[in-house]
Amino acid sequence: MAEQKSTGRVAVVTGGSRGIGRRTAAQLADRGVAVVIAYASNDAQATAAVAEVTERGGRAIAVRADVADEKAVAEVFEQAEQTFGGVDILVHAAGRMALAPLAELDLDVLDAVHRTNIRGTFVTNQQAARRLRPGGSIVNFSTSVLGTSFPAYSAYAASKGAVEAMTLILARELRGRDVTVNAVATGPTATDLFFEGKDEQQVARLADAVPLQRLGTPGDIAELVAFLTSAAGHWVNGQNIRVNGGLV
Repeated sequence: MAEQKSTGRVAVVTGGSRGIGRRTAAQLADRGVAVVIAYASNDAQATAAVAEVTERGGRAIAVRADVADEKAVAEVFEQAEQTFGGVDILVHAAGRMALAPLAELDLDVLDAVHRTNIRGTFVTNQQAARRLRPGGSIVNFSTSVLGTSFPAYSAYAASKGAVEAMTLILARELRGRDVTVNAVATGPTATDLFFEGKDEQQVARLADAVPLQRLGTPGDIAELVAFLTSAAGHWVNGQNIRVNGGLV
C-alpha cells in the first residue's frame, strides 16, 4: 500500500501487540495517525503488529513496558515524543482477566488483576493527562459485565468499575485542556483474553446471549475508538459507552 497521508497526530496504544489494541493501532494508522505500540512481553507479536502497520503504509514503533510501572510508561511517552514529536491520543487497551467465584479466587491473582487494570489505568492516564496536546483523546476500556453481573467475574468487574470512575473524574479534571476522556465497555469479543478459561459451550452461550447472536470482533471495537479519537467524535466526553451488540 502507499504511505498513508499523515495527520500529524500521534497515538500511544497499550496492549497494542494483539487483540483489540492491535486492531485499533492498525485502524488509527490507516487514518494517518502515527502509532506507538506499547506491549508487555511478546516481542514477536509486537514486531508483527508494527509490520502490519508499516506494510499498510503507516508509521509505528513498539516499546516494551509494564503499564503499572510509572517509569516504564513515562519512557513510552518519551519515545513517542522523540520519534514523532508529541502525543495526542492514548488508547489504553492493556488488561488482565481472571475468572473464579469470589470465595475461591487466590488473592495473589486478585492483586495481579488490579495491578494491571487499576494501577495500569491510573499510571497511563496520569502520563497522558500531563502530556497530551490540545485536541487530544484518552480512551480506556471497561466491561459490560458491570451490567450483566455474570458469576466468576468479581475481580475483573471490580477493576473495571475503578476504570470507569477514573475515566469520568479525569474528564472533569481536564476541563479547559481540550482533551476528551471516555471509556469503552466491551461485551463478549473474540480475543485471546476473552477465550482464556472458557470452553466451547461457554463461548457459544455468551455469543447467543447477544441479540445480534455473535461475538464482537476487534474491528467492531476499533471503529468506535477511531471515532472517539477523531475530530468527529470530540464532542463525546466523560462517557462510558457499552459496545456489546445489545447484551445489556
